[in-house]
Amino acid sequence: MTVCAIEPPSTDGTDGVPAAGCAITADGAYAARLARDGDSWFPERWTLDGPEPYAVPLPGNQPEEPGTEVQPMGDGRVLIHRLVAGRHAFSLLYPTGPGTGELPLGAVECAEPGARLTLLPPAPGGVRAYALAVGARSSAVWLVAGGAFGPERCAEVPGRCSGGVWLDGSGRMLALDRELDGRTKTVVVDLERAGEVSPLLQIAEGSDDRLLLADPDSGLLLISSDAPSPGRARLGWGVLGSTLPVRFPECLRVPECLVTPFAIQPGQVLMPENCAVGLRIDGSFDTWVGVWRPADREVRHLPAPEGWLAGSGLCTRDGVLRLPYATEATPCGLSDVTAPGWGATTTGAGDLTTAGAGDVARAGDLAGAGGVAAEGDVAAAGTEDARRSGRDGGPGTPERVGPAGAEPGPAVPAVARPVPLQQAPLGRLVTN
Repeated sequence: MTVCAIEPPSTDGTDGVPAAGCAITADGAYAARLARDGDSWFPERWTLDGPEPYAVPLPGNQPEEPGTEVQPMGDGRVLIHRLVAGRHAFSLLYPTGPGTGELPLGAVECAEPGARLTLLPPAPGGVRAYALAVGARSSAVWLVAGGAFGPERCAEVPGRCSGGVWLDGSGRMLALDRELDGRTKTVVVDLERAGEVSPLLQIAEGSDDRLLLADPDSGLLLISSDAPSPGRARLGWGVLGSTLPVRFPECLRVPECLVTPFAIQPGQVLMPENCAVGLRIDGSFDTWVGVWRPADREVRHLPAPEGWLAGSGLCTRDGVLRLPYATEATPCGLSDVTAPGWGATTTGAGDLTTAGAGDVARAGDLAGAGGVAAEGDVAAAGTEDARRSGRDGGPGTPERVGPAGAEPGPAVPAVARPVPLQQAPLGRLVTN
């Protein structure tokens, strides 16, 4: 019997994106990681929303394998993904006095040769968790926690998918980077419409385009594409529902370094240019933190705290990065990283101070998307901004998902329809 491969931890994530040191819930309340004690691995839950962060070890009856995945849930339990007897088994772990309680959720078996299965990023709300099974010709989204009868297949997507970015605050719209016919484009999977798939990011016909990060409050998107420089991926940004172009700032090109966004400042409704963005910068001999805003033309390079769980962190409404770290002296800590003139608690360039809880707002609804890439610092204009057009309820109201004339169900939240960037009009080119 052929099963999905479960990969050991490495410095590289999917498509060369470095793997983060821990997973954090969408609201910033909990984190989880696979910690190490000598040669043994065990799950560990971090509580981040109290006066001070603290860790709770959740060891099982035997050490975990190095490739075991863990993810925090919104109620403080930890989802664990193990390979057991050729099947992908899922359980919820929780502390029970001196021991660890475990609630088995079921297992997923992948019979396709060469297939692999990994957890998707924590979903908004923290009630459900999803996994992505990738085969040779198609990919499947599985609901592995929060369902009624164990793991459930939610969607089947033609092509090999990777990544995974949530576009709304309800955990309905999931963006995946799909490789099909030799090119990678981002598509959206509507989990409330039987896994309906629609295109989102199609910058140029011959380009490879990926969505790295999104903030539903502001609509800010962080994008990787080789459209402005064929054969060489560039980091850029766009806005869902904006008439402004997708841009590829020169300041985001750090020579001989890999730049990966990992956190966006929440709560900046209609102000995507003012959102602080946390960047992980990997050089030949070191890893450090970058802080950048789309309105700026420079990246602030700041030292990472010692023991940083690299690539993980969250951003407060004030634009302060909160980075989890673990050292021998402080096995569970958070450091606030601020840049000059940023955040209410700023005291100087690159300040690192031990902090307590995360302060991340829950994501809201979003509008459509637009933009076509061009060489240099800008790209062509996008679709009309639904938040300004006043359609479907007036200014500030996003367009609903679904076919024209369809009546939305009473329990379905208002979520806007993503619009493929390739369909954007070219009449509003901006070069600033």
